[in-house]
Amino acid sequence: MAETIRRLQHRAERRLPALTRYRRPESLPIELHRRRIYIVPTGLGLAFGVLLLVMLAGALNYANNAALLLTCLLGAACAASMLVAFRSLDGLRLAAIQADHAIAGQPLVLHLHFDAGVRVRQAIRVHMDGQTQAFAIPSRGQLVLPLSMATTRRGWQALPRIQLWSSWPLGLFRAWSWLYPEQSALVWPCPETGGPPPQLAADDPLHHRLHHGEDLAALRDYRAGDPQRRIAWKASARHDSLLVKDFEQPEPRQEWRLDWRQMPSLNHEARIARLARWLGEAEAQGRPSSLWLPEEDIGHGSGPAHYARCMSALARLP
Repeated sequence: MAETIRRLQHRAERRLPALTRYRRPESLPIELHRRRIYIVPTGLGLAFGVLLLVMLAGALNYANNAALLLTCLLGAACAASMLVAFRSLDGLRLAAIQADHAIAGQPLVLHLHFDAGVRVRQAIRVHMDGQTQAFAIPSRGQLVLPLSMATTRRGWQALPRIQLWSSWPLGLFRAWSWLYPEQSALVWPCPETGGPPPQLAADDPLHHRLHHGEDLAALRDYRAGDPQRRIAWKASARHDSLLVKDFEQPEPRQEWRLDWRQMPSLNHEARIARLARWLGEAEAQGRPSSLWLPEEDIGHGSGPAHYARCMSALARLP
């Protein structure tokens, strides 16, 4: 029976021109209305319809007014459930879609922002890229629904079609509609699994900078040549000799200058994968890094924002 319902739905999508029109990408926000919501009976609905026909035939054959009244009441409830299923989607609005960062081959999480409008939304299911989730939104409420999308390559990836459907309240009818947002998500390149470290000139002062600490480590005796600004006058007043503030001296931090031109023997994608690995290692070790690309030069920086900017630049390369 479920296979029959799916065939009816696919046949309706092939024959109805409005559904064909909404197969094209459309800009956000997208609001569902009566011209893009379609309804077919479920397996339970078909069985219930056959039961009503049998009850109607029996009531007419035996002239049983009570049975006829019961049949009419059940038929009215069936028709009302079809209207409720339609109204559960009518006016629902997809306001925006936000995409997280993901590396090629890993699932990309999309955050779908739904606006309920003036009605309460009950038992609505959203299906995208083989994943189905159910949700409900109160009247005039909003909901952010996370869904994951499979990725296979770096660069801009178009979002798949999104199906919304509901069989609320009795499960006798299935109302559905399609959303096809014309939005793309940027997928980062996949780093190579292993390889050499970046080639850096050890004698280049641009690659080695000493960062003096400001944290007080201890007090020590005064030695000739110590600057006066480091003398701890208050502590020295309680002792017979001068005391000097000794600050922590962290080790020099090496700055990585990552250059596209350093790898002439690698092909285009191999260069991108190696640069992605170097960026990930620099971020994991807390090293400042810079990135030179044929169309973009990103200066020295560190932290998640700098890493995201560099990886996005690699992902946008042709």
